[in-house]
Amino acid sequence: MDLELRHLRIVRAVADAGSVSKAASQLGLAQPALTSQLKRIERMLGGALFERDRHGARPTRLGELVLTRARVLLPAAKELQEEALRFAHAPSPGYRIGATNGPILGGLVDKLAAERSVSTYTSWSTHELTTMLELGRLDYVLTGACGDSGTPTGTLLWETISLDPVFTLLADSHPLAGEKEVELADLAGEHWAVTPGDGCFNDCFAMACARAGFTPGTIYETDVATCIHLAQVGRAVVLCQATHRPAPGLVVVPLKNAPLRWRQLLGRHPGALDSAWVLVQAKQTHMDAVRRNPVYHDWLARNTGFGTTP
Repeated sequence: MDLELRHLRIVRAVADAGSVSKAASQLGLAQPALTSQLKRIERMLGGALFERDRHGARPTRLGELVLTRARVLLPAAKELQEEALRFAHAPSPGYRIGATNGPILGGLVDKLAAERSVSTYTSWSTHELTTMLELGRLDYVLTGACGDSGTPTGTLLWETISLDPVFTLLADSHPLAGEKEVELADLAGEHWAVTPGDGCFNDCFAMACARAGFTPGTIYETDVATCIHLAQVGRAVVLCQATHRPAPGLVVVPLKNAPLRWRQLLGRHPGALDSAWVLVQAKQTHMDAVRRNPVYHDWLARNTGFGTTP
């Protein structure tokens, strides 16, 4: 007899209930029938899984081993079944897109949804999204990397959507808010706010500050809404993507000579649908974002080598 998922469900039920009789009741079985099945499972696995007495049933060391694996395998099997059912009943294959914090997810979803269904998953972790892409749980990933870092390696396929400068987000009452651009050194006394991530951006920022002759003050790593609030009340300068459109009370000010750069990347699974077309839509969405941002649009006219990748 081979071990089956139903056998693991029985073992888990006995462990969760704390006794064979309670487990039998919960499973809708007679106690003798469940006891008989449990004995067959124990013979198949080579030893007793529970110590049973009048106080109930407690897992043996072998039982603990089996339970540890069962509590991983059973939810995974259920997830597989649910995912297979969703796939089988989907009206047509769709696009599954993962993304970190970025400027083009909304626009890309709008473009793709006109052709097929779209589902999204967001995370601060590029590593998490890349793993999901490798496992085939996502078709595409929108993420970013410091301008000087390399393209991710492995079995996945990556394309550069754009190379953008990193700008600053200031309160409109800030002394430098009216400047066309500022030196990074002009902000040496400020506190800073950034969104989280698992890349090298914080290290690259620290090195850029060192080249400018200072060590940055407090760096608040937090969500977008909190970054915006800290900038609005003058508590911090926010490092933002050049395509960012400021909320009321804030202005975007470029950093002179672009000491920090950010590449927008599109990763895809080898089996992803319409990869060439999706890449074109991603680049078009980035160009749309640039056109909607007069500060960045004006900056690009004076600085070559940045913007949407040809």
